[in-house]
Amino acid sequence: VELSVDANKQIKIERIVVVLDVGPIIDMAGSLAQAQGASTDALSTAMGLKINIENGRIQEQNYNAYPILRMPFAPMTIDAYFIQPDYPPTGMGEPAFPALAPALGNAIFAATGVRVRSMPLRDLGYSLAV
Repeated sequence: VELSVDANKQIKIERIVVVLDVGPIIDMAGSLAQAQGASTDALSTAMGLKINIENGRIQEQNYNAYPILRMPFAPMTIDAYFIQPDYPPTGMGEPAFPALAPALGNAIFAATGVRVRSMPLRDLGYSLAV
């Protein structure tokens, strides 16, 4: 993840790079879309998605209380590269999702010198810049 962070903890995502080894790619356009979508969904999760439970009940009762990433905040550039091995296809799925949060945390550390120790990042005062 390439980003910058300003004094108000606003994060500007410049670029996300994904490299995947999921077997030979049969549908390159579909795999690219899957990698980009998984990265965007993972960014949404890392930034703000959280379910609060009080007395055994979920407090967020509708999507307006569950801040999913909106288009103006989505990264403009997500580059995906695929290793094309000799073994049989295994399927794409969402392997780009789990790597995004650690990459985002490392990028914030590289930009600020501050380690992120918990998520979602909005609980730590971070937000995405347009």
